[in-house]
Amino acid sequence: MPARVLLFGANGFLGRQVAHALAEDPRVGVLIRAGRSAPAGPDWIQHDLVTATVTELSTVLRRTRPDAVINCAGRLSGDATELVEANVLVTAKLLDAMAEHARGLRLVVLGSAAEYGVVPMGQPVTETDPTSPVAPYGATRLASTQLARLAGEQGRVDAVALRLFNPVGPGLPAENVLGKAAVGLRAALAHGRDHIRLGPLDTYRDFVDVRDVAAAIREAALVDWLKDQVLNVGGGMAVAVRDAVRLLAEVAGFPGEIHESEPAPSRSSTVNWIAADLTRIRQALGWAPRYDLRAMIRAAWEER
Repeated sequence: MPARVLLFGANGFLGRQVAHALAEDPRVGVLIRAGRSAPAGPDWIQHDLVTATVTELSTVLRRTRPDAVINCAGRLSGDATELVEANVLVTAKLLDAMAEHARGLRLVVLGSAAEYGVVPMGQPVTETDPTSPVAPYGATRLASTQLARLAGEQGRVDAVALRLFNPVGPGLPAENVLGKAAVGLRAALAHGRDHIRLGPLDTYRDFVDVRDVAAAIREAALVDWLKDQVLNVGGGMAVAVRDAVRLLAEVAGFPGEIHESEPAPSRSSTVNWIAADLTRIRQALGWAPRYDLRAMIRAAWEER
């Protein structure tokens, strides 16, 4: 029987791509999109996971009767309280509501590579490697992942946490290095400037296309059975951030200079190198990334 899927954060960077992937899948019979703001329509509901209570969330679950719930909402930046509210308490509410009123349904929550913190250079991280976040963002994502993992192990909720590395692609937000670079490049091209300013670009990151991320989220929501509660979702390769920004400038047709004179972002400034080991997700979901770096950067530039 086709599945009913409830997708929170459906109008965000990740959520829009996940909604597209689900809508095209014949295994999905009904897709209910939910967001803090929602257009009028039978397949949309307005619901703010941060401000709503567990009781209100339970009402949504009873009304929509989903077979799977996906949460693509969350915060990348903000103070500690805002990050805890959006990334930890929201997961706790979902787990409590589903354990009480919707036991047996699949819950997919999104974690981050930032949960690992500093890792040995040259060695892709596995889901069982130590976690030691270096900033509040990673700490809140780790807390969310741990709540989901424990709920799954205890049989309260069929929950899985996907640790996303560095998503790139259509609708890229300005809260990460390539998104910030894209904003700077558009402004420089519009005003005839011969340079842009960014922070240090001497780190290595694992970039993954947001469309590949959406496919992984879809599979995690729809697969019949999952042995593991935590899965890495990345490109499987560490790329020099400086090279990625230069490629973006090339795609944009920007011939000027890139000055690395801004402060480093606090979210991951001490992490010099990271890449995902994808063994577990390949085995669990049969998933692998399809898009290379140039394709994801071109999509990020051309499809805002």
